[in-house]
Amino acid sequence: MLTLGRIAEDPTVLTHRLNTATGPEIVLRPLTHGDAEPLSGFLQGLSRESRRFSTFAGHDLAAARELCDAIARYDKLRLVLEETPSGRVVGLLELSLGLTPGDIARYRAAGIGLVEGADCRFGPTLADDYQGRGVGTLVLPLVTDAVRRLGRSRIILWGGVLADNARAVRFYQKNGFRQVGSFVGPDGALSLDMLLDLGEEPARAAAGP
Repeated sequence: MLTLGRIAEDPTVLTHRLNTATGPEIVLRPLTHGDAEPLSGFLQGLSRESRRFSTFAGHDLAAARELCDAIARYDKLRLVLEETPSGRVVGLLELSLGLTPGDIARYRAAGIGLVEGADCRFGPTLADDYQGRGVGTLVLPLVTDAVRRLGRSRIILWGGVLADNARAVRFYQKNGFRQVGSFVGPDGALSLDMLLDLGEEPARAAAGP
């Protein structure tokens, strides 16, 4: 079984080259300590709308350095999508192997008992010009494979998904996530809790964000 420490020592265990139908080759790989500058460019380049849909604490070089400094120190695995040969970061996919008390309480209210060591949280963000191009559907099977190799069997959305983010909601639904509840966040916005059971994954859709 994979561990965060092993991934940090040998990022190639989760590195994949992908051919997109409408652009250059991209590489999915673990975030490394040397990624602060390109990651900063990615964060700074996100539009106001994309920032509203994401959960990053900041969108500058300091925020990027903080993410890089956290590698293998906590319960998080972060994967980047890197465009080749430019080296531009065009996506950040976050996995948390830990659960929050709020997650556990909300899912319990919906009749689902989350289990530490079996469930994990997932939050993807793509650069604006990569949204709606099928990249998410191309990458998700690799993410679910990584989740299995990390010993997890179910995925919930990191902070849920905003109910008015129609594109993301459709993407998750087409790729096997089911809505299990909803909640109102601190900012008053309605979000949906969704879950993917890796033992019940359907065939992947042909297109998505």
